[in-house]
Amino acid sequence: MLSRHGVHQRRTSWADGPAYVTQCPIQPGGNYTYRFTIIEQEGTLWWHAHASWLRATVYGALIIHPKQGSSYPFPQPYGEFPILLGEWWNANPIDVLNMALRAGAAPKVSDAFTINGQPGDLYNCSSKDTEIIPVTQGKTYLIRLISSAMNEHLFFSIANHKLTVVAIDASYTKPFNTSVVMIGPGQTTDILITTDQPPSHYYMAAHAYASSPNVPINNSTTTAILAYQNVRTQRGAPIFPALPAYNDTPTVTRFTSGLRGLSFPHPPIRTVPKEVDENLFFTVGLGVNRCHRRRRCGTANGLNTTASMNNVSFVLPTNLSILQASYQGVNGVFTSNFPSFPPVEFNFTGNVSRRYWTPKRGTEAYRLKFGTRVQLVLQDTGVWMMHCHVDSHLTWGLAMVFITENGVGELETLEPPPPDLPRDRLDWLVLF
Repeated sequence: MLSRHGVHQRRTSWADGPAYVTQCPIQPGGNYTYRFTIIEQEGTLWWHAHASWLRATVYGALIIHPKQGSSYPFPQPYGEFPILLGEWWNANPIDVLNMALRAGAAPKVSDAFTINGQPGDLYNCSSKDTEIIPVTQGKTYLIRLISSAMNEHLFFSIANHKLTVVAIDASYTKPFNTSVVMIGPGQTTDILITTDQPPSHYYMAAHAYASSPNVPINNSTTTAILAYQNVRTQRGAPIFPALPAYNDTPTVTRFTSGLRGLSFPHPPIRTVPKEVDENLFFTVGLGVNRCHRRRRCGTANGLNTTASMNNVSFVLPTNLSILQASYQGVNGVFTSNFPSFPPVEFNFTGNVSRRYWTPKRGTEAYRLKFGTRVQLVLQDTGVWMMHCHVDSHLTWGLAMVFITENGVGELETLEPPPPDLPRDRLDWLVLF
């Protein structure tokens, strides 16, 4: 189950990838070819496994270059390279997940962060395999930064080099300069750097950002080396960047405040409806459920940690994907009663009734007619999962599904399922 993160699926929702949402899992030893067309998109995206915690090690870059004859909205860089940030556990990530689920508590934090699969030379075990990026002095390079981290937001910086942000999630931005980038799980950032420093070796590094003071984090740092070519002798260690403190929220605010959209190559003509067909108000949060009677949960109150949207904790089906069930009219796989409003519109001044502390569990979707005007614009027919990309939150149920019904005519109708769409196998993988 591979999800092409951010690719618009035009009538090909079958190729979106999440297990038991748009397809059943690919069986061990099996194969499946995803077929889709990329239309009106360019930039940096990525692909990853979308079942259980398999994406901890199964991921890669998906780069869409400008069409032939087109150009970037900035000078053509001399070269480019992808930088994929990740998390590493010394244990099997699936075992880490299962232990957390059995205990009803948060999963163990990762043991290291990685750059292009390597923790870097701050670790004895990986110092010889540290990622080295060769560059030529006086040139401009495009860095395609991708965060495939599981649970942590990350600060990223390169020693003594100015970073110019030019795109976020395959959408061009007005260029702005910064010394540090903050990137969340699942996000991508395109950065221009100019190698205008004295020839030497410079660290690029990343470590965690966390705004919650009481949540354990991985406090390690991953490194790679930006290596100027024709350096005769490197004296001492590479120069290290000044990374912010793990809780430096003002730096995050300055970074996010600098993001502005760029209309390229010309301002697009968009008409915004003056009337809305449906008002949807979604809240997200953490809660607790009673622990299974046959096990002991590890939280302070002996309860099971959950996450929810509108006080519903999402549960994946285990025998058929939601898209298949919707397309074939199969009952008993999901319900269409996801609430459009939360049970309580909390204003941060009062108390919430104890009966809302425990979110209900269910496989619930919200149905919309094709062309329905909502504040959240849904393109394409099919089934679309909206979820938190912090995987511990997703594991606890912070997700829901939109089902967009067919419209009028072929171009507004979901294509039939591919003949080789993976079939169900109940005994392979129940957890997501």
